[in-house]
Amino acid sequence: MNNGTWRLSDKINIFFIVSFGILALLHYKNLSFPEKVLTVYVSLFVIQVILVRSRSRKVAIRVFHDLIFPVISVLLIFDTMTDLVPAVNPHDIDYKLIRADYLLFGMYPTVFLERFINPYLTELLQWAYSTYYFLPVILGIALKVQKKEREFQEGLSLILLCFYLSYVGYLLFPALGPRYTMLHLQSVQLKGVFAFDFLYNFLNSIEGIKRDAFPSGHTGITLMVLHLAYRFEKRLFLIYAPLTVLMILATVYCRYHYVVDVLAGIGLYVITLILGRMLLRFRRV
Repeated sequence: MNNGTWRLSDKINIFFIVSFGILALLHYKNLSFPEKVLTVYVSLFVIQVILVRSRSRKVAIRVFHDLIFPVISVLLIFDTMTDLVPAVNPHDIDYKLIRADYLLFGMYPTVFLERFINPYLTELLQWAYSTYYFLPVILGIALKVQKKEREFQEGLSLILLCFYLSYVGYLLFPALGPRYTMLHLQSVQLKGVFAFDFLYNFLNSIEGIKRDAFPSGHTGITLMVLHLAYRFEKRLFLIYAPLTVLMILATVYCRYHYVVDVLAGIGLYVITLILGRMLLRFRRV
């Protein structure tokens, strides 16, 4: 790759930074912290442009560009969703998702799973749920170490696209999830054995109260990472496969998502794969 050229991952990042920034400007008066939100988007835009235009061959800068900055972008933009989602679409649809779950199963899945609650199972599933934040990074590092640059860039593009499409879903279908909306139906408190309380409270504190239930990003992105591991790094796939099963179960068991969120997460994975392949094919033409 020549210095100063825009890779597909760079274009995906800048497209969504600009798109969310425009949304923030259009709904400026509805934002609780407009200056903070816009500062994030402008800063990410400027840094992205500088990284692309930079002619530096230093390893540290390339690592920052390829591994660190995408993570920063995903996390900071996700944080802006706390303010942006209710400003753009203040109508939560939790009641519709709860009804959809009931129509599909004839009961409330998160409540039904209470009969299986066990401290050791709760601990295991909370740990599995938390690995979501590390799986894409570990895969990326593995590909970089093996100098699989083409595979790394394709994977980075697909993962970024999946993250940002999930954020679009939050804007279109804002929902808090059963841990907030179904407390009146939940009679059994989740308790772990070792670090459950710490992990559960820590994730709640760093994520904040967001309308990020539909679609399940945990499901969509983890399936995408599993797909990429199967294609590019079979050894990681063998580790990721059981973690993926546990993580998807954890989304409902630990009351983060409705089942319809998980189904939408599967749809998110499929849509990202189709759209991503189209973009990659167009890029190579």
